[in-house]
Amino acid sequence: MIPHISSRPRRTLVLAATLGAALAFGAPAALAGTAPVSPSGSPASAPAAAAPKAAAPTSQSATWVAGTRSYLVITAPGDSTAVRNAVAANGGTVFANYDAIGVIVAHSASGTFAATMRGVSGVQQVGATRTSDVPADAYNPALPANPAQATTPTGEPVRADMTQIKADQAWAVTTGSASVKVGILDTGVDDQHQDLAPNFNAADSASCAYGKADTRAGAWRDVDTHGTHVAGTVAAAKNGKGVIGVAPGVKISSVRIAEPNSTLFYAENTVCGFVWAGDHGFKVTNNSYYTDPWQFNCPDNADQAAIIEGVKRAQEYAEGKGSLQVAAAGNENYDLAHKTTDSASPNDSTPVTRTITNACMDIPTELPGVVTVAANGTGVTKASFSNFGQGVIDVAAPGSNVYSTAPGGGYSTKSGTSMATPHVVGVAALIASANPGITPAQIRDKLATQANDIACPSDSRCTGTTANNGFFGEGQVDALKAVGSTPPPGKYFENLGDFAIGDNTTVESPITVSGVTGNAPATLKVGVNIVHTYIGDLKVDLVAPDGTVYTVHNRAGGSADNINTVYTVNASAEVANGTWKLRVNDNAGGDTGKIDSWNLTF
Repeated sequence: MIPHISSRPRRTLVLAATLGAALAFGAPAALAGTAPVSPSGSPASAPAAAAPKAAAPTSQSATWVAGTRSYLVITAPGDSTAVRNAVAANGGTVFANYDAIGVIVAHSASGTFAATMRGVSGVQQVGATRTSDVPADAYNPALPANPAQATTPTGEPVRADMTQIKADQAWAVTTGSASVKVGILDTGVDDQHQDLAPNFNAADSASCAYGKADTRAGAWRDVDTHGTHVAGTVAAAKNGKGVIGVAPGVKISSVRIAEPNSTLFYAENTVCGFVWAGDHGFKVTNNSYYTDPWQFNCPDNADQAAIIEGVKRAQEYAEGKGSLQVAAAGNENYDLAHKTTDSASPNDSTPVTRTITNACMDIPTELPGVVTVAANGTGVTKASFSNFGQGVIDVAAPGSNVYSTAPGGGYSTKSGTSMATPHVVGVAALIASANPGITPAQIRDKLATQANDIACPSDSRCTGTTANNGFFGEGQVDALKAVGSTPPPGKYFENLGDFAIGDNTTVESPITVSGVTGNAPATLKVGVNIVHTYIGDLKVDLVAPDGTVYTVHNRAGGSADNINTVYTVNASAEVANGTWKLRVNDNAGGDTGKIDSWNLTF
C-alpha cells in the first residue's frame, strides 16, 4: 500500500540530492503520495548495522502475542492503582502510565477490552490507538542504526530561506542561548552529524516509540531522514560547515516518537513525547507530523475521542511546565476550517473515505495552545501543497526546497509544512533566548505580532484580512523583528479549560487580567474556540470586569458546526485589569458542546 503523503512521519513532499550531487525534484509524484523512505543513514555512505536488541525499561512484564493492540485509558489525574489493577483483571497489561495527566497506555489482545474497561469505576474514556497490531519490537526494541559519517566540507553559505525570514540579520542580535532547550519530536536525530553534534543534548534525549521513554544511548537516533532534516533547520551549528540553523546557538534534544519500519506517530508516542518535553524543560518543541492513524480524530468516535483527550492533556501538561508546541498544518492543500471528508484514514490498515465536520481535529496542530504553521513558497506566496484555514493557521514560514542536514553527515532538500515548522521553532527559540523567563503564551503572542502581514492572493479560498487570513495567519515570521524587543508583560491571556455547554443553559469561562496599564484597547482581540454542533443556537458575549456585555456572536451561522474565530471588540471604555468572562448561551435543544478555549490579546 502506498500511503497518503502526510500519513508518513511527515509533512514532507520532496526528497532530493545528497551532498555533492545535483538536486532532483519529484513534486507531482510526491504530492500524490510517496513510498516509505528506507530508514537509511547517510546517502553518501552505507549505515552501520542496527545494534542487537536490548530490552528498554518496562513498567510491567508482558509477552507479545498476535492481536495485541494499544489503548489509552483515561482517568482522573493522580494515583491510578485501582484502574491499573482493573486493566490487568480484564485481559490487559499496563505498558506505561502517566498519572500526572490521568493517562494509562494499556495493551490487550482481547476484542472486548475497550468495552469492558469503559464500564470500570474511575475510567472516563478508553480508546484504541491503532487499527493494526502493536509490533513485537515494542517489547524488545532494537536501537536505530548509527550511520557512518561523511566528511562535511567547509563553507556554509546563507540560504534563501534564512534571508527570507531575516534569520541572518537576527544572528547579529543573538544566535540563541545554550540554556534554551528545543525538542525535536520526530523520526529521531543523527546526533553524530558534524553540523548537529555541537548543539546536541543527549542527556535530555530519548525514544518515545510505543508510548514510554527509552533512555538507552542512541534510542533517539533517526529511523528515517525526516527528523535530522528538521533539526538542522532549527539549530545546525554556525561552524563554517554545511548549513546554519535559524537558532544556531540553542540546544536540541531528540525525542523519537516515530516507530521503526512504519515511521508512524501513534497517540501514546505523542503523549510520552509531550510529557517528556514538560519534564525536561524544553522551551519549544517541533511537531512536523500528525497523530496516526487518523488524519482527523472525531469526538463522536469513542476511540478517537480518547486520543484527542489523551494528547490534549499531555500538551497542556507540557505547556504548564513552560513548553510551547509548534506544529505543521499539513500538505493536502486542504481547508482545515471547512472539513468535509477524510480519505486517508486509518493509515495503518485500509483507509476508507468518511464524512467529517469541523469537530474532527488534526492533532496536535489543532489543539488549543499549539502554534499551527503553514508553508510559504518563494517570497510571500502560498506553497501549493500547504493546508490552510481561516482561524486555524497562526503563522507561515518557508517550506519549499529547504536544504538541511541528512543522516550520516549528508544534506538533502525537502519541501512541506514539515520544513516550514522548524523555521518558526527556530524563531521561537531566538525569542526565548532574548527574553529569559518568557512564557509560552508570550512567545505565541510575539510570534504573531512580529510576523509580516501577507495579503490574500486572487484566490477565493483565502478569507480574512491582510493582518490575519486563512493562507498565512498573522503572516510570515520575521526573526529580526522577533528578537528586537521584550514583549509587554500581561499582554496575552488565555483559558484552556473545558466548560460544557448544555441545552438551554448559560456557561461562563473566566480570564483574570493583571499587569496591563489603563484601559483595554479599541481593538481588543477575543479568540474564541467553541466546539458545538449547530452554532445557530448560540449567543456569545464578552463580559467586562464591570459587567458590561459585548456580543460577538448572536445565533448566526445556521447549522454550521463550531466557532473558531478571533473577534475585535472596542473595549476602550473598560479598565483592562480584572476578571473578564466569555458567556455562552444555548437557546435550543438537541445540540450541545463546550467552550474549548478562549483568549484575550491587549
